[in-house]
Amino acid sequence: MSGGVPGRTRYLRRILRGPRPETVPVLITRACILVGLLDVAAGVFPRFRHSRMHTLAEVLPGALGPFAAALAISTGVLLLLLAHGLRRHKRRAWRAAVVLLPLGALAQFAYRHSLFGVLIPLVLLTLLLRHRSEFAALPDPRSRWRALANFVLMGAGSLVIGLAVVSAHPKKLVGDPSLSDRLEHVLYGLFGMDGPVDYAGRTSSTVACSLGALGLLTALTTVYLAFRPEHPAARLTEDDEARLRTLLDKHGARDSLGHFALRRDKGVVFSPSGKAAVCYRVVSGVMLASGDPVGDVEAWPGAIERFMDEAKAHSWTPAVMGCSETGGEVWTRETGLDALELGDEAVVETADFSLAGRAMRNVRQMVKRIERNGYETRVRRIRDLGDQELERIRRAADDWRGTDTERGFSMALGRIGDAADGDCLVATAHKADDPAGPHGDLKAVLHFVPWGTDGVSLDLMRRDRTADPGMNELLIVAALQAAPKLGITRISLNFAMFRAALARGEKIGAGPVLRAWRGLLVFLSRWFQIESLYRFNAKFRPRWEPRFVVYRSPRDLPRIGIAALRAEGFVNLGLPPLLRRRTAAPRPCAHDTGHDTAHDGGGRGVRAA
Repeated sequence: MSGGVPGRTRYLRRILRGPRPETVPVLITRACILVGLLDVAAGVFPRFRHSRMHTLAEVLPGALGPFAAALAISTGVLLLLLAHGLRRHKRRAWRAAVVLLPLGALAQFAYRHSLFGVLIPLVLLTLLLRHRSEFAALPDPRSRWRALANFVLMGAGSLVIGLAVVSAHPKKLVGDPSLSDRLEHVLYGLFGMDGPVDYAGRTSSTVACSLGALGLLTALTTVYLAFRPEHPAARLTEDDEARLRTLLDKHGARDSLGHFALRRDKGVVFSPSGKAAVCYRVVSGVMLASGDPVGDVEAWPGAIERFMDEAKAHSWTPAVMGCSETGGEVWTRETGLDALELGDEAVVETADFSLAGRAMRNVRQMVKRIERNGYETRVRRIRDLGDQELERIRRAADDWRGTDTERGFSMALGRIGDAADGDCLVATAHKADDPAGPHGDLKAVLHFVPWGTDGVSLDLMRRDRTADPGMNELLIVAALQAAPKLGITRISLNFAMFRAALARGEKIGAGPVLRAWRGLLVFLSRWFQIESLYRFNAKFRPRWEPRFVVYRSPRDLPRIGIAALRAEGFVNLGLPPLLRRRTAAPRPCAHDTGHDTAHDGGGRGVRAA
């Protein structure tokens, strides 16, 4: 491999140099949290207000106390919110903290009269200024819809802190207000109005200023997020897609997942030579690449280096989902990352496939039974379909999706019937004596994407839930039998997570640890269909190709797992459907691989989680 020796040299240098020190950002983040908590406590709890400077500070104007309490609470809340950005080296979080820390120190002196409370923020400010070069990360992709999330979270936090403010002065309360009275007082106070709770002395103005500050803080941060410039997530441009298709035409036969790089809600970075590329999506601060790099293997190191540079510039956590063994070796060699086997991809050689034999008895009987019930199959290239029939297939696939949330990322294309995807394969099941449905006699659809010139890779499986069980088995068999006439020698089916553990754990002689691990996977299969997908794939006697997840540190794995679940559509933290913004961008398409025999006629599974 050209550039292989420099790649190994870079890796050796990383080993000798050791990991990049993270001590300073971590310490600064923890100090920021401490200062934020001190500021909030200073503004909320009157008993916290005591020091040797108290008598001297009494010469300050009397009205300064309430405003100082409000300022302390506001700066404390904002510093707590900024801590995560500082942990991720964000430049804007650094700038905001540099402004807020002096204000917090001023509030600590004016309200709490504490030199110690002033000293800590100033020490943290000094550290921030001294290590400003550590905080250079660019902003994350974002939209104005984060303003709504901020309003909800800040509003809830303001209610909790407001109740603490109202209840923190029991000796100054007039009467014995109930919890509902106190909550009402908080709600009025957030909008700058007087509520039903009253206090003796200056406490009433202190509480009013604190509640008003919380309400103003919620309003200002929401307005800022609503009107700040957007940083949209990266998307494939027409030029990017054209370059990727050129690479796939030359090197697409190497990886069955290569065509999924053309999913248009992914970003892409190219190698300096333009001969290789890495496609990715950013989810929750994780930069997720999918599959192997596209293009010439010799140029992979250049594309990987660009990917890692982009992750470093934004302080994103780099990760790769579903790469092959070769891809994993290159990723780990070039970056010093680690790899973990995630599962196996089922690949069937069409020349070796046959329904004969005892091992295929169940599939053979199911297919024969469905055919006797009047179903027929058709397997064609997308370019051979008419516009009317193609539109009917699109509508049916959308209507038969099992969930409101679209699923798919690493092993889903996100569309059917695009003019540029003429080589894609579609298998359909029809029942001529039952044309009364909304989609006529169409009862099930399988969609495959090209894998080089002689292979296809399964994209989605959809069926009418009123159709007979076994539609997916019927169409897979039909595709395998029609493959030789279409010049197809191999078909990639579903991805089975942790297949090796499931297979070994059920064998005689498996140890207690392996059996316990298999038991956990079976339990999780109630939600993620881990075991059922493995058994569905195994029915077609495939060969198993391992796939890997590449990660930086074991402590990143939970975060990467959540990001992957979000990318695939299993975990949806977005807005409610009624509040989601409509866009003209193509909607990612789920690949519902519901396999009837495993789920009584209508379960759902996916190629990858």
